[in-house]
Amino acid sequence: MIRKPVAAAGAAVIAVALAGLGPATSVASSHREAPLIASDPAADNTDVYAFVSPERPGYVTMIANWTPFEEPDGGPNFYPFATDAAYRINVDSDGDAKPDAVFRWTFKNVDKRGNSTFLYNNGPVTSLDDDNLLFRQTYTLESSFDGKPFRTRVSDAPVAPSRIGAASMPDYQKLRDQSTIQLDGGWKLFAGQADDPFFVDLRVFDLLYGGDLSETGQDTLAGYNVNSIAIQVPFKDVALGGDAKRNPNIGIWSTTERSRSRVSDGPRRGDRVQVSRLGNPLVNEVVVPAGLKDAFNSISPDQDADIPAVVKRVTDPELPKLIEKIYNVKAPATPRNDLVEIFLTGITTKAGGPIKADLNSQLNNKDVDPARFRPSEMLRLNLTVPVAKDPDRLGVLAGDLQGFPNGRRLTDDVLDISVQAVEGAAQTGKLVDALAAGDKVDANDNAFGETFPYVALPNQGAVNSGRNKAAAPAGATQEPVAAGRTGSPDLEPASASSMLPNGSAVIFGVGGVGALLTVLTVWWLMKRRRPSPTTSSNDPTIRF
Repeated sequence: MIRKPVAAAGAAVIAVALAGLGPATSVASSHREAPLIASDPAADNTDVYAFVSPERPGYVTMIANWTPFEEPDGGPNFYPFATDAAYRINVDSDGDAKPDAVFRWTFKNVDKRGNSTFLYNNGPVTSLDDDNLLFRQTYTLESSFDGKPFRTRVSDAPVAPSRIGAASMPDYQKLRDQSTIQLDGGWKLFAGQADDPFFVDLRVFDLLYGGDLSETGQDTLAGYNVNSIAIQVPFKDVALGGDAKRNPNIGIWSTTERSRSRVSDGPRRGDRVQVSRLGNPLVNEVVVPAGLKDAFNSISPDQDADIPAVVKRVTDPELPKLIEKIYNVKAPATPRNDLVEIFLTGITTKAGGPIKADLNSQLNNKDVDPARFRPSEMLRLNLTVPVAKDPDRLGVLAGDLQGFPNGRRLTDDVLDISVQAVEGAAQTGKLVDALAAGDKVDANDNAFGETFPYVALPNQGAVNSGRNKAAAPAGATQEPVAAGRTGSPDLEPASASSMLPNGSAVIFGVGGVGALLTVLTVWWLMKRRRPSPTTSSNDPTIRF
């Protein structure tokens, strides 16, 4: 039920992001969305979240994720941040589509393995400085405001390691806590592995859920991890002029930069170039045409409005035409100026578009010069909208003005919002009944935290641990099991004794000795295994 009919338009900000629906190699919000970045996962932005911190008034939290589809068992190197890249979160407060605040992370390795071992750790790891942790990372955070030189805020800060498993890291929550720090002045920081918070059934690419909505209800990203960076800062550090009451609206996007040249024997310093960019979810993945995807990753938001091919995909999206063809739901008339307003300007009556509301455009800031305003793609957030006491997963579409596309909370169901909005919910004030159930994935497979950094602990155990391919009859479909779960009760994991029955295992071949040592190492770690711990809707200031 849409409680704020006109507010439904706000949800359309990524509706156009599904415009390129059809055969594709991309499989998530912005995971592997462009040809070049698909071969560089450590630099691949996957999602950006920005929201007012629910337990800390006056502070905003920004989260950016990288390295899509981290299979928890993907050792022995697992998933470090790149040491020859710079990871950035950018904030525009005056609407010129250029960053007024930049937070920049760079990483370095602390590797004690040398030529002595292949192991990430050679025993249980109980703290970040445990001698058994043979590989770890640290980071330096720098910040720049209003174009001034970067200033180092912290050096050699700890990174939460990849979660190897219960035997190697019996209390991972402790490692998470040790890698969550607070600086003088109030900033909170976290960098490390986390559960991928994006939830969606991506069989949408099979011609919109199989053509009859039969292919829904499966969280494609369940069990996978990402590398996450989170920062919590006071409003004054991101609001124009430091005044969030006069200027509450900001735009956020993340980028990755690499050196212009890279060498095989280590990182190279020098001029960096942008290789990945992400603001709203799904944009480059399925909005931008294939021929422009790599270019989009390399440009800044102030150039967006000058690319006619991209603007056209907003004003005349493909998804409504596909839905009309498959489900006989008539596509809204074009040009879609409602999507343009939300997608490129923010929601504001000052843009002259069809949405008669003021929510999150920088044009609504009192000290913004309209002549300098530049339409651009970014995730926009109004810092003064009260925190919802009972957040609705459909965000603005359901009248919850603190939800997507006014920023993006971890719990916002961006796919369901998008499908409804692109079908004209902003214009009719009604959900499309035929698509009302959405993808039937309404929440993440792991619960989010109530305090910073909010993201769930990384999964452990193989994503495919619940499959029994050998026993499955031909053509059978088996339900996936999220990582960290046992799976089917009939498929219990083998014990260490069954892996090494009375020393009777015989290993043949040239590599037999090495293989035997590997198995013995696994057996030793399993023997030491210990169970892991269990881990307002007030009247808003924005009126529609």
